[in-house]
Amino acid sequence: MPGAAAPFLRPQRRAWPEGPAGGRPPPEQSPQAAAAVAAGAARARSSAAAPEERRRRVAPLAAAAAPPGEAGEEALLRGIFEISKRSCDVVLSARRLRWSPILPESPTGDSSMVLQAQEEIIEMKDVFSVKLKRRRFVGQKKGGTLLGITIFKCLNKEENKLTDCAIHLNNLSEDHCQSWFRHLKEILNGFQNRPKSLKVFVNPSSHKREATHVYYEQVAPLFKLADIKTDVTVTEYEGHALSVLKECELQAFDGVVCVGGDGSVSEVAHGLLLKAQIDAGKDTDYIPTPVRAPVPLGVIPAGTTNILAHTLYGIKHAVTATLHIVMGHIQPVDVCTFSTPSKLLRFGFSAMFGFGARTLALAEKHRWMPSSQRKDFAFIKTLADLKPEECELSFLPLQIPQEDSHENDRKKKEKVKKKGSKDQWHKIQGHFLNVSIMAIPCLCSMAPRGLAPNTRLNNGSMALIVVQNTSRTEFIKHLKRYASVKNQFNFPFVETYTVQEVKVQPRLKSGLDAKENTYLNAASAEGNYPWNIDGDLMKEASEVHVRVHPQLINLYGVNTDDLESSQAACNCI
Repeated sequence: MPGAAAPFLRPQRRAWPEGPAGGRPPPEQSPQAAAAVAAGAARARSSAAAPEERRRRVAPLAAAAAPPGEAGEEALLRGIFEISKRSCDVVLSARRLRWSPILPESPTGDSSMVLQAQEEIIEMKDVFSVKLKRRRFVGQKKGGTLLGITIFKCLNKEENKLTDCAIHLNNLSEDHCQSWFRHLKEILNGFQNRPKSLKVFVNPSSHKREATHVYYEQVAPLFKLADIKTDVTVTEYEGHALSVLKECELQAFDGVVCVGGDGSVSEVAHGLLLKAQIDAGKDTDYIPTPVRAPVPLGVIPAGTTNILAHTLYGIKHAVTATLHIVMGHIQPVDVCTFSTPSKLLRFGFSAMFGFGARTLALAEKHRWMPSSQRKDFAFIKTLADLKPEECELSFLPLQIPQEDSHENDRKKKEKVKKKGSKDQWHKIQGHFLNVSIMAIPCLCSMAPRGLAPNTRLNNGSMALIVVQNTSRTEFIKHLKRYASVKNQFNFPFVETYTVQEVKVQPRLKSGLDAKENTYLNAASAEGNYPWNIDGDLMKEASEVHVRVHPQLINLYGVNTDDLESSQAACNCI
C-alpha cells in the first residue's frame, strides 16, 4: 500500500539524500566535528613516520658525530639501562663507556624541538671492577633477583687522594646483563700490570698498632672488590717478613704488599731483592750488579713518618695507596746497596749517619714509650747532647754527559767519562753532625719538599748532604727549613753533592765525653756506629760502601712530579 510505505521512505531519504550524480555525500557536520576528524586523519598519516622518529630519539648517539679523537672507535655493545632513575642509551667501546638520557617525544611531534641530551663518559682505564647487582634476602649468599650491573671506578679527588665510586646500570634482563658483564670483564682483564694475586705482610706493632685495623677495614675490601686473591702474613717479630720471603715462591704472586711503617717497608724491600739474588744464583756477600726484583712492591702507610708512601702517592692515605695497587700504577725506582768490604748489609732507598741515626737508636731503646712520645723524646735528647762524628767521606760524583749535536761524538764522550770515572773519587774529612745519602726525594709531612728535593725516583743518582760541625742554634735553623719552602741547604756549613757511590769511614775517638748518653758511649766503645736506613736501625763499625742501582725495583705508585700538589724543583743542589 502506497500510503503505508511513505512514513518509512521519507526518513530514509532524509538520512541518505541522493546527490545530483546519484552518489551519497557525507552528512553535514558541525565545525567542531570536522576539526576532530581532520586531527584523526593527520595522526593516522603520521603513524608510519612515528617509529623512525622514536628511533632517532632513542639513539641520539648514533646520529651525532663522533668527538675529535674518537672517530673510528668501534662500539662493542649498545643497549638501554636505567642510570640515576633515567632511561639511558648506553654504548660500550674498548676505551670508553658512554651514555645519554633518552628524551621524551615532543608533544607537537616536531623533532626540531627535541633538546640535546648531555652525554656522560667513563674511561675504561679508570674502572677497576664490575659486578652483577642482585637483590638478596638476609643471609642469602648466592642467587637473588637480578637488578643490573654495577661498575666501580677510581676517582681523583683533591690533595692527591683517590677514592672509589659506584655507577649502577639497572636492567632486569638476565641475558642482556650477562652479555654486558662478559664484555666489561674482558676489557678489564686486558689491562697490563693489574695484580690478580698478592702476598701481603701486616706489621701489627707499627705506630699505634693500627696496621691490622687499616688492612682489614680499608684495604682488604677493595682487594676483594677487584677480585684480587691475597695471602696474608701478620708478622710476629723483627725479621719475620725477611725469613718468609726467603722461602716464598714469588712466581705465584703478581706483587708483594707491606702494611706498616718505614722500617717494615724497608725489611720487605730488602727481602724481596735478596730473594731475587738468591734465585739468580748470586753471591749474597758481594753483589756489584744485582738483578731486579721479580714483582712490584706496594706500600700501605700505617706508620709514623711514612716517607716512602708520601714519595709515591704525595699523601698518607691507605685507600689512595690501595687503589694505586689495584689500578696497577707502577714506577721503577732506584735502590742503594749498603755493604762493607766483606759483605752486603742491606738494600735500601735512603740512609742517615750521625744525628739522624743517633736519634733513631735512642728511640729504639725506649720502645716501651708511646710512638709519638718516644720519637719526640729521642729528638730532644739527641739535640741536647749534640755531638759531631769524625769520619772520612769518599764519593764518586755523577757523570752527566754534555749534549752534542753529533751522536757519535756524544757516545765517545760518554765512553771516555765512564773509563775515567774510577779515578775521580773525591774525599772529605772532618767532623760532621749529619750525613744523608738518599736515592729518592724522601717526602713527608714534616718535609713537604722532601729531605732531598732534587733527587728523583729513577734518575740513577743519589743526593749526598753533609752537615758540618756548627752551633746548636744554627743546626736547629737548618732543621726548621725542611718544614718550609725555603732552601734548607742555604747555609755555609751544609754541602750537597749528586753522586753515584759513597764510602763512609768513621774514625774512632781516642777519648769519650762523659756527657754523652750511655747508649752512644757503649756504641763508640764497641766500635759500632748506628745507621738509619729507611727508618730501620743498623749498627756497623767498619767502612760502609753505598752504591745506587738504577730502577732496581718496581713500586706501585706514581711520579710525584706529576701530582697536583707537588712543589717545583729547587736548584739548591
